[in-house]
Amino acid sequence: MTDLRSGRGGIPDWLEPMVRFCSRCGGELAFGPIEGEERERLACPSCGFVCYVNPRLVVTTLPVTESGEVILIRRGIAPGLGQWAQPGGFLEIDETVRDAAIRETLEETGLEVEPGAIVGLYSSVPAAVVVVAFESRIVGGAPAITRESLETRLFAPDAIPWPDIAFETSSRALRDWVARVRPDLPSPDPSTIHRPFVG
Repeated sequence: MTDLRSGRGGIPDWLEPMVRFCSRCGGELAFGPIEGEERERLACPSCGFVCYVNPRLVVTTLPVTESGEVILIRRGIAPGLGQWAQPGGFLEIDETVRDAAIRETLEETGLEVEPGAIVGLYSSVPAAVVVVAFESRIVGGAPAITRESLETRLFAPDAIPWPDIAFETSSRALRDWVARVRPDLPSPDPSTIHRPFVG
């Protein structure tokens, strides 16, 4: 387990301003022991509401061409502005993970995909996310620049720009994908892989 207690209430500092007050009565939340709980929690002293702060689910795809290249986007928004990542985003409340993967890929690349095998499931405690990465077949559309991407580009498995990958979870997903499709290639040197704060 990773210790995040530098932030108030055992949560990352960047998330703390979003969970200061009770969503039930508006009282200020306090962090501490709760009867019946095995760990300290944020709770409301006024009404007793317990605020469970859980990771969010990010759904991503690794769109693969018929010739075996993976499509990455150069991110047009923070975090990771200007760096490379696979398309993806947060699961909406009314979506399945498959639907979200298709929607996010279309929004960020202009491509329609058919999600296939799950490459992996990756956690980032500092970013408070769990990321699922699908290998996906391209079934329509055309690469496009979007509000969230500055560029969409094909990369052969041996040409992935490891130092310029935006997120640790992206590096791990791409590394696992390359190991599956090109086991003859050496694993990237960990010292050449960028390790930003989140993701």
